[in-house]
Amino acid sequence: MQLNTSQLNNLDRNDTTSNFPIVVKIVESIKKILEEDKKQKHPLFLNVKDSVIFNIARRAFTEPNSSFLIGIAGESASGKTTFVQNAIRSCIAEERTDLYTIVCCDDYYYDWSKELKEAGSYEAFFAKGYSFDTPKAINLQLMKEHLISLKNGSAVRSPDYNFTTCESFAHGVLKRPAKIIVNEGLYVLNEDIRDIMDIKVYVFTPFEIIKDRWYRRAESRGKTGVAADMQFENVNTTAQTYIRPAMQCADIVMNGVVSSEYIQEMTEKIFRTIDNIAKSRYQ
Repeated sequence: MQLNTSQLNNLDRNDTTSNFPIVVKIVESIKKILEEDKKQKHPLFLNVKDSVIFNIARRAFTEPNSSFLIGIAGESASGKTTFVQNAIRSCIAEERTDLYTIVCCDDYYYDWSKELKEAGSYEAFFAKGYSFDTPKAINLQLMKEHLISLKNGSAVRSPDYNFTTCESFAHGVLKRPAKIIVNEGLYVLNEDIRDIMDIKVYVFTPFEIIKDRWYRRAESRGKTGVAADMQFENVNTTAQTYIRPAMQCADIVMNGVVSSEYIQEMTEKIFRTIDNIAKSRYQ
């Protein structure tokens, strides 16, 4: 990745502390890591927009007190949560809430427990036209308000959702403001949400792998047989409309089939590189 004239001028205007050389060094070092990743049979990074690494490096040194809001989207069972968990585990040795906080789109499903009880079964529930797999099933406006509050330095309580009973409890887990705010889920890159993201990530996974993962997870949530088949058909259909198009607007497209070990290895390598370069400026 080469820095273009616009990027160089932008950095020069805003950089009053002479961070230009260190930003360039970070960009070039990460570029080498990505080039090595491309040589792997299953690379972690499928696509990275030219500007995203530069913008991350520039903000890290010119806006050190600001928060990064990272949106990570992808189809159901694509591996979003696995990626987030392993990336966090590799970069942060201890769970410090001032360093990161995770906001999951799944927590914001509307409460449909009454409708499910009235229907009597998941099969009857789906037969009435209810769907868990459209943006209308999730309170995206509330999630956006919570994300903005976190970016502005205010704590929030995300809802607590039960996937078996479809119950939503308003006062769930306390989320505190942090340096890195990760928002992961099906619709976090939808047009009504993505404008507040600093970095937009899409996790791509082939259909057959998604299908296998999805059925195994559905069984763990009490959905089997006809109910599972009905929902998966809906999952696949709605993904074409509401989820897959988000890949086109993503800054980074990740591979959802790489191992947990490789995710940790790559993210640790990137963060260690940034950290070492940052420390070298004081030596």
